[in-house]
Amino acid sequence: MSTDEAAESATKTTDEIEIRALGEDEVGVWGAAVNTGFLLTGQPDGAEYRRLRHYPGRMVGAFDGGRCVGTFRSMPFELTLPGGALLPVSAITGVTVTQTHKRRGLLSRMMARDLAASRDRGEAVAILIAAEYAIYGRFGFGPATEHHGWLVDLRRSGGIRTDLPASFAAVGGRLDLVDMTELAKIGPELHERWRRGRPGAISRDEAYWGAATGQLKPPGHSWKEPFAVVHRDAAGVVTGLATYQVEDHWDGSYPDCTLKVRDLLALDRATEVSLWRYLCSVDWVSKVQAPNVGPDSPLPLLLVDPRGTKPYEENTDFTWLRVLDLPAAFAARRYAGAGRVVLEVTDPAGYVAGRWALTADAEGAGQAVETADEPDLALDARALGTLYLGAESASRLAAGGLVEELRPGAAFALDRLLSTPLKAWNPDSF
Repeated sequence: MSTDEAAESATKTTDEIEIRALGEDEVGVWGAAVNTGFLLTGQPDGAEYRRLRHYPGRMVGAFDGGRCVGTFRSMPFELTLPGGALLPVSAITGVTVTQTHKRRGLLSRMMARDLAASRDRGEAVAILIAAEYAIYGRFGFGPATEHHGWLVDLRRSGGIRTDLPASFAAVGGRLDLVDMTELAKIGPELHERWRRGRPGAISRDEAYWGAATGQLKPPGHSWKEPFAVVHRDAAGVVTGLATYQVEDHWDGSYPDCTLKVRDLLALDRATEVSLWRYLCSVDWVSKVQAPNVGPDSPLPLLLVDPRGTKPYEENTDFTWLRVLDLPAAFAARRYAGAGRVVLEVTDPAGYVAGRWALTADAEGAGQAVETADEPDLALDARALGTLYLGAESASRLAAGGLVEELRPGAAFALDRLLSTPLKAWNPDSF
């Protein structure tokens, strides 16, 4: 856009810039605008790939005349909750505003439109992955899972211990390398079983597996075919898989290669140990990068010397969550035990504002209902989203000034309700 064009567009009010849903025939236009917003000059619009995630009414653009200057999209995914329930959620992605049109409220308008539609569709929760930390809190989103991994120096760590308990051994199991065609058949079914036991996990759609196996190329992303190793139990049933790449590097005549784990799914402890033992014993490999294996991965403890590991340098917040229907969301998950905590929630958008009594019984079933009782804790919609999956504690948020404890001990009481055996973790972008 020229300087004169930018000056002319700047005279338009926010309301004069049209925000509307795009049809399937306009996916390429939307994709080109996404590339502009994400500074991906010269990239293809990715129309073929993006059409797989086109849902009528949910791919939105902001138009200044005939030019798309803002993009926003949401998709229907499922989120695994503590207890194993699969909750339909709105997964928001592709959010951009062209540099010439920033600070005009376009993101606010697109977000308000989509959240209202999500609530009307019965999606009790919305999720996204925030490129910038400071943007989404004002819309009621809070960081709810972590992207967490490890760097393993195999020479220092000594590899996987040989003195692990007998229950850690996959008796009669076997490992096989498979090609991408076989991975495309095995992966989706295994993931469907795996995600039901992992709070925070989301569904993987056709577009995900197309990209993971090289059948599709997402715009702006390079792809190198990985190795894929599959674990089968004694009966031949697939119980785990790992995909990885190896960076070929030699120190003179000595191999000094790095293995990078792309994905690791295991349905049981013995399968996970078997996969790690394999990954930590590949010929020529001296270092293993496991960028995203979950915040409570036991990997360091499986090694002869855990000091041979370091936290991955890009460990950070990952999935952000916004509660849209508080009673529906909190009734769907399970709880660690019996208890009752009254929450005073502020929410400028109004979705979860009010005073709510969260109660759970000894079997882990719970509900949240409006109440006139005195509140135990005060928090905003962002903090509520952060706490929902149980990966963060109310006690820590209170220490950071993000939750106000109105009754002594109330933060820990809420932690006892929301805590989970496995921390919520989502390994997948979207």
